[in-house]
Amino acid sequence: MAKEEPLSTSKDLKELQKKLSLLVESIQNNTKVIAFMKSPVGQYLDRHPFLALTVLVFVAMSAIPVGFFLLIVVLTSLAAFVGVILLEGLVISVGGLSLLCVLCGLSFVSLAMSGTIIVSYVVVSSLFKYWFPPRSLTQQNSSGDCQLAMKSADLEGLYQE
Repeated sequence: MAKEEPLSTSKDLKELQKKLSLLVESIQNNTKVIAFMKSPVGQYLDRHPFLALTVLVFVAMSAIPVGFFLLIVVLTSLAAFVGVILLEGLVISVGGLSLLCVLCGLSFVSLAMSGTIIVSYVVVSSLFKYWFPPRSLTQQNSSGDCQLAMKSADLEGLYQE
């Protein structure tokens, strides 16, 4: 029974990898994603993945505070129509400063989370490479016409002389 668990785990990991690759492929083939990636901003973010991840985390985390701020703005605007103009200016000013403080804090948190995600990705991928090593070139190419095998044979000949 102990030997069956790694096989099922390996099978589950392969199935999960297949599903994730299909998901990534469907996202990459989306016309809106293709149009965005052809834009200068998309090309810049494609060249700077850490910045892209930071922007994604920041946008995701700042959605709720921005939503609350917009709700306060709408509610105070309705109150202004009733006649509370001074209160509206005060509340929007205080709310704007509060939003600025929250967004500055979220930018630091998103940087930290992006760093944590990147470090976790590197550690997990290293562990997977350690636990499930890739096949060697000699196992994959049994015909013997591998350029790497030819180069290593040449180097061995030079080393012996």
